[in-house]
Amino acid sequence: MTPAAAAPGAPRAASSPIVAADQATRSVYVLDPARARWSSGGGDPGVLWSFSADAVRSLADLEPGTTWTNPSEVKLRRLGGKQYLLTTASGGLAAVVGYPDRTVYWAADTGTGNAHSIELLPDGNVAVAASTGGFVRLYAASTGNRATRHVQVPLDGAHGVHYDPRTRLLWALGAQELLGLRVGGAPDGPDLEVAERVALPSRNGHDLAPVFAAPGRFWVTTASAVYQYATGQRAFVPYALRSRVNAPGVKSIGDDPRTGQVLVARPEPGHACAWCTTTLLLYQPDGRRTLLRGGMYKARWFTAARGG
Repeated sequence: MTPAAAAPGAPRAASSPIVAADQATRSVYVLDPARARWSSGGGDPGVLWSFSADAVRSLADLEPGTTWTNPSEVKLRRLGGKQYLLTTASGGLAAVVGYPDRTVYWAADTGTGNAHSIELLPDGNVAVAASTGGFVRLYAASTGNRATRHVQVPLDGAHGVHYDPRTRLLWALGAQELLGLRVGGAPDGPDLEVAERVALPSRNGHDLAPVFAAPGRFWVTTASAVYQYATGQRAFVPYALRSRVNAPGVKSIGDDPRTGQVLVARPEPGHACAWCTTTLLLYQPDGRRTLLRGGMYKARWFTAARGG
């Protein structure tokens, strides 16, 4: 999964920005990866952009004081020539907002099932995975910014969801299995069918993300390990850096499509929040990035690419 080496003397490609879900400040931050430290206190030029549902008046009807508790997912996607930030919170809020204008494309209160991941499909509909709710829902978000009509499939411990253009499946990660879901129906009346069902090598799946350096693969984390799954082989396969990034409790992992550098978020021992961290880990090249007074849960490279 190592990207091709640059020609001697060629400048190294600039890294993608980093986007993080920070539970300490109930915010999402887009961060300058060239800085070793960022401050969540305001005024830091290393914080390139921020979002909090608490500050968006058009989301007030969804009671973000409750539903925006513990932001749990962050992604960037593109639809119709516009970029969108995708985010969920354990309190139940799921939202797709314009980047950088913060205009709400769609948002909903998904309930008390611990919304944990979100995906924007090419047809404009939105998938949400909820862990304690044990479901993956596909909302007809293309029909309106408060659309609640949805179809769902059960998935115990649903934690991750990702649309893969290569297989044209919506992949969802649960406690014991990885599902490939085929999307059918019309945008205003979608349907979901299980097309692939893969047993996990260990229990309690957590993060699901594309491997940009190896098209056709996903990063898959569980409570005890970090894997790569190859859709073409229908198997979990060896990968470079495994001896370094494989660890228990990894909340998110991904490689930068620009540079190949790997970004990892995992709980920090001694943090007041048992599942949060102030520091993100980088591999190849190695480094650390710290959000002062932070409590980050997941962090990703800020790219709209889906992989595949």
